[in-house]
Amino acid sequence: MKNTTLCYIEKDGQCLMLHRTKKKNDENAGKWIGVGGKCEEGESPEDCLIREVREETGLTLTGYRARGLVTFVSDIWPTEYMHLFTAHAFTGEVRECAEGELAWVPLEKRAVLPTWEGDRIFLRLLEQDRPFFSLKLVYKGEKLTAAVLDGMPLAL
Repeated sequence: MKNTTLCYIEKDGQCLMLHRTKKKNDENAGKWIGVGGKCEEGESPEDCLIREVREETGLTLTGYRARGLVTFVSDIWPTEYMHLFTAHAFTGEVRECAEGELAWVPLEKRAVLPTWEGDRIFLRLLEQDRPFFSLKLVYKGEKLTAAVLDGMPLAL
């Protein structure tokens, strides 16, 4: 079981996305995702968020919001609890990332990029500005087999 963070940094109708192309043995290889990573011992999700965003992008977050908790269940990888954030204020300049290519993507285009099926669900919830939510996503390989939002199963 692991705890992670994921953040969608927004500015001027765009979102900073990471195309995962550089990391070896990457479960997200070829996919477009937000930025984030694994919580280290003693870190809160917020501590992890700030550290991971700075490490991956060079940006220092000055304004962000916790949006949800996403539980990933997989027949391949350990269960993951991902703390989902959006950010709207930061300092610094985007720099090269060791895990892939960073790009500012129009908000309406991010859900059509190659990504995980379940990501499209929580991206839609973010677009709807839904209050804090709990989303469970169950995968068999790369196939989404179940989704449960705030305890209620979703039709796939």
